[in-house]
Amino acid sequence: KTGVFTQGFIHSTGHGVGLDIHEGPNLSESGKELKAGCVVTVEPGLYFKRTGGVRLEDVVVVTANGCKNLTIFEKNLVIE
Repeated sequence: KTGVFTQGFIHSTGHGVGLDIHEGPNLSESGKELKAGCVVTVEPGLYFKRTGGVRLEDVVVVTANGCKNLTIFEKNLVIE
């Protein structure tokens, strides 16, 4: 937890996906190993008082070699 964004990072990184909206496992600093076939969200968010916040969420399935992003949405940072 070092760097400029640690102050606004107040939630876990994600959670499991299933029959409930938020179910285990919670993705945090626990270091718990995810097994192949597990479906989770990866949703880092930044929140700042008086400014607002942002949270982007991807749904991924854990594979034997890593993970596959199931979210089909292009992400581009546009600053005007």
